[in-house]
Order: sequence, then structure tokens, then C-alpha cells
Amino acid sequence: MADTTVTKVDSRYSPRGPEGQKYLAASPHIGMRLWEDEPAGEPKPERRREYETVGFVIRGRAELVIEGQVVRLEPGDSWVVPRGAAHTYRILEAFTAVEATHPPSAVHGRDSGNGSA
Repeated sequence: MADTTVTKVDSRYSPRGPEGQKYLAASPHIGMRLWEDEPAGEPKPERRREYETVGFVIRGRAELVIEGQVVRLEPGDSWVVPRGAAHTYRILEAFTAVEATHPPSAVHGRDSGNGSA
């Protein structure tokens, strides 16, 4: 029988991750998170994650440096960070974006102290 689980998450009450990300709806296979009004500043530490990330910029600007390539992110842009790719972000202007991760970043400590945005 197919999985018929329905999940709704009201982001006003979402749990937050170690770097302020809001965890949104998630299934055993994929999870969503929201980075809301992330302030401009120094680049985040470079990371390699055990999950794949796809994201979409709602507002603001940032630079994604992935495996030595610089990618400018602006409203309406989307991006992919493959599993295991070395990457960092630098927020240039207060940044709001939504990401989906596979497998979910919030499970089994995958996000512990190592936020993506």
C-alpha cells in the first residue's frame, strides 16, 4: 500500500536548527528548511554534507562558492549542492531562501552546527 501520510507545518512554530534555519515539512526521504532574513556578513565555514541540497532564493543576494566556482544567487534563482561537494555561502544582502535536502538534513544530526546557508 502507498504511503498516505499528510504533513502540514506552520512555519511560525517550526523548530530551529543550530544556525537559525527553520525546519519545515519533511518525509523520510526529503526535508525542507527556511533561511529567513539571514544577515550579510563573512562567509560561512566551508562544508561537505552527507545530503544533497536544492534551494530557491526568495529575496536578498548571496554568493555560493562550490568546489572553487562562485555562483551569484539573487531572487528567483535556484541552485544545487551535490552530496559531498565542498561549499560555502556569503550573504551579501539580507537573504531569505527555501531549501530541500535529500535525505532530510534535520535527521540523525546531519545539521548539527553546520548550517548550509
